[in-house]
Amino acid sequence: MTGRKTLRTDSLVVAAGRPPRETGAPVNPPVVLSSTYIGTGEPQPDDLLYARYDTESWRPLEEALGALEGSSRRALVYASGMGAVTAAMALVPNGGTLVIPRHSYNVALIAARAHAEQRGLTLVEVDIADTTQTTTALEQADSPTLWLETPTNPMLEIADIPALVAATRSRGGLVLADNTFATPLAQQPLALGADVVVHSVTKYLAGHSDVVMGAAVTDDPELWARLKSHRDVHGAIPGPWEAWLALRGLRTLALRVQRSQRSALDLAQRLEAHPAALEVRHPGLPSHPQHERAAAQMSGFGSIITLRPHGGALAATAIARTVQLWVPGTSLGGVESLIERRRRLPSEPTTVPEDLLRLSVGIEDVEDLAEDLLAALGASQG
Repeated sequence: MTGRKTLRTDSLVVAAGRPPRETGAPVNPPVVLSSTYIGTGEPQPDDLLYARYDTESWRPLEEALGALEGSSRRALVYASGMGAVTAAMALVPNGGTLVIPRHSYNVALIAARAHAEQRGLTLVEVDIADTTQTTTALEQADSPTLWLETPTNPMLEIADIPALVAATRSRGGLVLADNTFATPLAQQPLALGADVVVHSVTKYLAGHSDVVMGAAVTDDPELWARLKSHRDVHGAIPGPWEAWLALRGLRTLALRVQRSQRSALDLAQRLEAHPAALEVRHPGLPSHPQHERAAAQMSGFGSIITLRPHGGALAATAIARTVQLWVPGTSLGGVESLIERRRRLPSEPTTVPEDLLRLSVGIEDVEDLAEDLLAALGASQG
């Protein structure tokens, strides 16, 4: 689309990845169901050859995601968020150092530990909100790779991206950032100096809890080629229908994020004032330890809240079982509001409190969400 870089993100989610404007052309890109393509001569770089390498069904979504993250290159889509995560982690050189938040998404931590064991990496898990601690870890390694997740899952810690990027650069290292929680509408890691951004497209980007997909974005041609080569060889590719559904979901991203972020801050304020709440965390609350940092580097505070009720894990479980509108289940970023006690998952880090509830705020009426949640919170104290 001509001039796409001049559009604001709210327009990009609607306009990017459209077919050419020709008489009789469809408004939406078609779904092409083919595993292979006709060809007789030597393949050229942009030719379609075989659907594990590239398909016209991926390209509109990849164009849109690349544009949203401010890259001049299209994104690369994967079969899942973990497909993108593991491809990005493969960029860490064998025997190198990977510095990662101790509260990263738990399966990303599992993958990082597997990489460390299999490839001789030095894995350093840090409190990413502690800039001094993280900088020290980076300074103790040659060419370290920094894995950024900010806000972290599920503790909502905020990393000082510019400071940590500078510390990594000073050691000749690489910065990989998971931007799933913030979305490109609230945070632009590439603009803040990151080399690669990954997403679980499953969450906010597709937005309807009906697609499993991942994506990686970079503006660096060498890194892009390495990521694509990893996908070509390992085969973690999405199907054409999934790509079409994800692009359709992406069209309403701005509306969904605006609504859910506004509701999340409203709910966080109400929860913080409730006597049954032991601790409430949301980057938009002045009480959040890194509130000012979030305000400085984010254009929105996200749609995730954490709640710790008085009464411990039993009270937290009771809340998840009592709510009627909130959906008790894992994942996040869909149109429906989800609630989960994270330590019910055996792989969750033990530093996550037993009583912590992660709330993913959807697009329902905020008054209905508040009534349901506050009633369950009050009932949990019995």
